[in-house]
Amino acid sequence: MWKQLHQLAIPPRLYRLCSRLIPWFGIASLLVLLTGWIWGFGFAPSDYQQGQSYRIIYLHVPAAIWSMGIYASMAMAAFIGLVWQMKMANLAVAAMAPVGAVFTFIALVTGSTWGKPMWGTWWVWDARLTSELVLLFLYVGAIALWYAFEDRKIAGRAVGILVLIGVVNLPIIHYSVEWWNTLHQGSTRMQQSISPLMRTPLRWSIVGFLLLFVTLTLMRMRTLILLQERRRPWVSELIAKRGRS
Repeated sequence: MWKQLHQLAIPPRLYRLCSRLIPWFGIASLLVLLTGWIWGFGFAPSDYQQGQSYRIIYLHVPAAIWSMGIYASMAMAAFIGLVWQMKMANLAVAAMAPVGAVFTFIALVTGSTWGKPMWGTWWVWDARLTSELVLLFLYVGAIALWYAFEDRKIAGRAVGILVLIGVVNLPIIHYSVEWWNTLHQGSTRMQQSISPLMRTPLRWSIVGFLLLFVTLTLMRMRTLILLQERRRPWVSELIAKRGRS
């Protein structure tokens, strides 16, 4: 396992691996998302209480789930980068941060849109909404810190520390509906509380968002590797090879 991790720490090998995986994950994410969305938006039955407005669940729930999942992945990569001083782990954190920020923004916007007909207002300082907003600020802070330092080692260390400190917000988001009396609905047990006709396309959408996250992260990771290694001979050879083709 450690040998494989060290192999991935070699920039040219990681770049080639990203290039090989991007098409597969990209096609898979497109097919899975289309399946979930066409099924959910077009064929799933309407809700007996919320009517058609509940269908925003196929955007909101996957984005909200992976807004936290991406941050947890960043925390693991940040820990590896800080403890074992792996540059590629720091690049992985930087690659995931913009994707996580977009997913969190989608979760907030769709949540507010869903909340308007349910609560009668676009926004309240609800514990779940507020802690999700804090998560967005953490993502933006990580992105800003990465570009605040020219030295990638210092930038990686600063971002890693911020990310690890921010992990405390994840259980707050998850358990906020249990710890406080909030407008946001409690945790949903999909297996028991959602009809299979609605639940199945939701699961497709959740998996589709995961595959989309992996695709976008790999694409950004590849770009960051080129930027960091731009003075290395292998990058010059790669550019020359592409120019000839």
